[in-house]
Amino acid sequence: MGSLRRGLINLRRFLTSSNPTASPLPRYSLSSPFSSLPADPFSLHIDLSDEESKRRLFNRLIYRSKQRGLLELDLVLGKWVEDNIHSLDESRVRALVHMLDSENPDLWKWLSGQEKPPESVSSNPVFAAVHERVMKNLESHSAPETRATPGQPWVRGWDDIKKGRDGPIVGNQ
Repeated sequence: MGSLRRGLINLRRFLTSSNPTASPLPRYSLSSPFSSLPADPFSLHIDLSDEESKRRLFNRLIYRSKQRGLLELDLVLGKWVEDNIHSLDESRVRALVHMLDSENPDLWKWLSGQEKPPESVSSNPVFAAVHERVMKNLESHSAPETRATPGQPWVRGWDDIKKGRDGPIVGNQ
């Protein structure tokens, strides 16, 4: 039992040693696993030459569009990507990757018309197609008074009519 304890202590000393040359184990960087990816998504190498690489890429993009963490985006993006991914060429796939790299709250505000997107986003052809579908669905399925006016918060609730001293400024806060 004593030799086992001494062995564990020596192993602990060995693993926590500050001398990098004393350890035969490789040292790993704590940097992000994505640090080797290019910062510009349009420089990302997308291989659509063989069916297997195309299938893998499309499955990843469908997953990324359906598992955003914001239900509205999961439904809107997931459905659009699922319906259209097989008809996208390489430049449109790059545009989709660029759009999927956007943050959820910003992307939802831009798609739903709450805020005007930056020029780099509004010139994205995939964003334009998704935005067009979202706006078309809003026009056909929701009354204009239930939607946010551009630049205003999209928070409306049951107590909007309560304008007393203790009433909320906007929405059901």
